[in-house]
Amino acid sequence: MLEIDGSYGEGGGQLLRLAVALSAITGIDVRIMNIRARRDKPGLAAQHLAGVHAVGKLCGANIEGLALRSDQIVFGPATLQGGDYRFDVGTAGSITLVLQALLPVMLATQLPCKVHITGGTDVRQAPAADYLRAVLIPLIKRLGAQVTMCVLRRGYYPQGGGEIELAVKPAMLSSAVFEASGYSKTISGLAHVTNLPEHIALRMKQAVLNRLGTYGTHARIETQVLGREAAFGAGGAITCWLESEHTVRGAARVAEWGVTAETLGEAVGEELATDIAAGAALDIHAADQILVYLALLGGGSFSTRHISLHARTAMWLIEQFLPVTFEVTESSDLAYITVRLRRESS
Repeated sequence: MLEIDGSYGEGGGQLLRLAVALSAITGIDVRIMNIRARRDKPGLAAQHLAGVHAVGKLCGANIEGLALRSDQIVFGPATLQGGDYRFDVGTAGSITLVLQALLPVMLATQLPCKVHITGGTDVRQAPAADYLRAVLIPLIKRLGAQVTMCVLRRGYYPQGGGEIELAVKPAMLSSAVFEASGYSKTISGLAHVTNLPEHIALRMKQAVLNRLGTYGTHARIETQVLGREAAFGAGGAITCWLESEHTVRGAARVAEWGVTAETLGEAVGEELATDIAAGAALDIHAADQILVYLALLGGGSFSTRHISLHARTAMWLIEQFLPVTFEVTESSDLAYITVRLRRESS
């Protein structure tokens, strides 16, 4: 049994989600201790319970210690299996974070697999649904994956009630080199609000355009005002992305009470413009999420503006499960990461 210290590195929920996903894929039993030890409220919260439970269902796992605020679990995977599943986070916990744990496992089953998850679609400290749909999934598709995602209903803190459906089909995957070079399409984006005034979405959009400057000259940012039939509760988000010949870069912010629309829009514009100017192949959020896919395929490379603590934690954890190594080269403007199969010493 592999033992993992959940307080390592960023010491949060990502380490837990990635550990159970890799356990399910490799068949290695794992004990995860000190779960989310670096958080204000350590241990398992509702969305972490949902994520571990969901991954467990896809591999018939025997799980010990799966309870609210538990700081240790034992995850014993059995056989990967496809099929249709429904999961409910039970709160406004992030659906996209649950999907981050599920998607590599769904692809590894090599069987048709579909999940329907209820919870929060656009919540703080988690990827917005449109970022997952327009940035991360297109990156994974560039590896050959056949993935479709549909936001059936938006849901926000504190009620939740959103619904996302994600499906994968068996496909032959291969590693990739993500590069910022090559032709680029026009910047795209979506600013949406639900049960809130339209001017909030319009202000987010304008703030993005102002910050993008010449990069946003021909940007196509849609605004969307949703009602009760399309969403539960009040909320919103803005996501922008730039698809290029060899990559997709993006940025997103979720609306928060007390934070102005201009602040959200400027932050998205700042991130995207800085990535473009630096020549980064991936934004810093996609950089830590793509690592597991490249590692499972045994190779690949990309550049990013800097390596986050989330990414460093992911690299450390992945090397516990898979025979790969991560080569990191950092300069003043960019960091370069190459994934290689590990050469075992004789």
